[in-house]
Amino acid sequence: MKKIIECVPNFSEGRDEKVIGAIAEAIRNTQGVTLVDVDPGKSTNRTVYTFVGDETAIVEGALAGARVAREMIDMRHHKGEHPRFGAMDVCPFVPVAGVTMQECAEIAKAFAKRAADELKVPFFLYEEASDRDYRKKLPDVRRGEYEGLDEKLKDPKWAPDFGPAEFVPAWGATATGARMFLIAYNVNLLATSNQAHRIALDLREAGRGPRQPGKLKDVKGMGWYMDEYNLAQVTVNLNNYKVTPLHVLFEEVKEKARELNIAVAGSEVVGVVPLASLLMAADYYIEKEGLFIYQEEQKIRLAVERLGLNSVAPFNPKEKIIEYIVAEAPDEPLASLSVREFIQEVAARTSAPGGGSASALMAAMGAGLGAMVAKLTQGVRKFEDREAHMQAAIPVLHDLTQSLIPMIDKDTHAFNEYMDGLRMPKSTEKEKTARKAKMQAGLKTAVQVPLNTMRLGEKAWNALCETAKYGNPASKSDVQVGARALETGIWGAFQNVLINIAGIEDEVFKEKTMAEAKAIETRSREKCAEVLAILEKN
Repeated sequence: MKKIIECVPNFSEGRDEKVIGAIAEAIRNTQGVTLVDVDPGKSTNRTVYTFVGDETAIVEGALAGARVAREMIDMRHHKGEHPRFGAMDVCPFVPVAGVTMQECAEIAKAFAKRAADELKVPFFLYEEASDRDYRKKLPDVRRGEYEGLDEKLKDPKWAPDFGPAEFVPAWGATATGARMFLIAYNVNLLATSNQAHRIALDLREAGRGPRQPGKLKDVKGMGWYMDEYNLAQVTVNLNNYKVTPLHVLFEEVKEKARELNIAVAGSEVVGVVPLASLLMAADYYIEKEGLFIYQEEQKIRLAVERLGLNSVAPFNPKEKIIEYIVAEAPDEPLASLSVREFIQEVAARTSAPGGGSASALMAAMGAGLGAMVAKLTQGVRKFEDREAHMQAAIPVLHDLTQSLIPMIDKDTHAFNEYMDGLRMPKSTEKEKTARKAKMQAGLKTAVQVPLNTMRLGEKAWNALCETAKYGNPASKSDVQVGARALETGIWGAFQNVLINIAGIEDEVFKEKTMAEAKAIETRSREKCAEVLAILEKN
């Protein structure tokens, strides 16, 4: 899996468009980096940049931004609502995909060393990159802010991890480290800054102090007034959205605002968010309101609407959800063909695509036909007594259809892996050994792919039985064709398991795989007969 790291540096400039643009351009022009968001704030006089890249590119992107800040930002003239102590105030590295937190901690250290050496400024490590408890939390590292930094650096206890232990007036200091995906989130209030701050004190984990902790864990927050929006905000950092999700914070603010007779006017996400955070919100409102929504796109829309994320600026999921931003086009050349083109590919004088890809297609068509009938039944007034059955079947059949489509290409890819091994040289014993190992690995992959097709297909049977029992009778033939297509797809995948497993020398693998494949194929025939019998009775 490709390594994807997110970097979210906060620079102490949110008003000068020339500086904001220059930093963005430096990051954007770094090879291997994708700049996904630039979020300036005039009141905070601070801009949050979000970009992603691999372990090498992400450091280069952060360095590029820091170099510009060193030249163009002078902290001696900085004023803003947000706590800060440096031109590049904070620079966290966040694991997104294929990378661990510890790896991100090492990346932060590598960046800090290079930046401190080159720019001659102090860098502090925090969160997972720091091994000292008293300076792990960002508020502790930044306590005293820029104005207190000169004295702070004179204390040996607060010597920077990298760079000079001396005050650099134009720069200040920077904190860098590794952390969980932090969501910067603001809830809008038609209120005063004092009222917003009062709510923030009630909710943030630190509360009003050790004797008056707040209600929500892993939440940092305060209240302020945003002149450009002409409203107040409870502004928070959700340090762990799985502990305190977006919707929990939003609903708690609503409750506190209700007690104070204050109006809530939506909310905003600063930067980007993980997909899971919005799906969690959607699931909460779906359950709370008794809704039936199963498509991801509609879930996202529901979350955006309920949280009021469009209230002060448009919320474009493709630009705000990290998984959508970094998503690559699927490697599915076969599944992307027209029906005519796919059939012609199968009919061509080549061994791939062959029966395995065709089997995956048939299984997908089987699940898809079941999904179609269930969807055509659900929501129809004369079938209201069947609504619960259809609502149970639709998400299963819909999701399995989507999951089976990629198997069309995976089968061909698996066969190509075996062929790569077959074409390897075999002149020496070493070459023969490497060739055999490659071919054996290719055969196992060629077995696992159709077996996965069988596993996915099998999961559709119970939902297809429900559709046969309670689906629109006018669509009886569609369910019949769906059942036969699904059975044939599973049977065809089973034949691919049989033909490829014969050449595998790992007897333990063969025995275990065959037992599972035979069981699925047998159950498939039985379930197909069950579906057809149900339809004959109806």
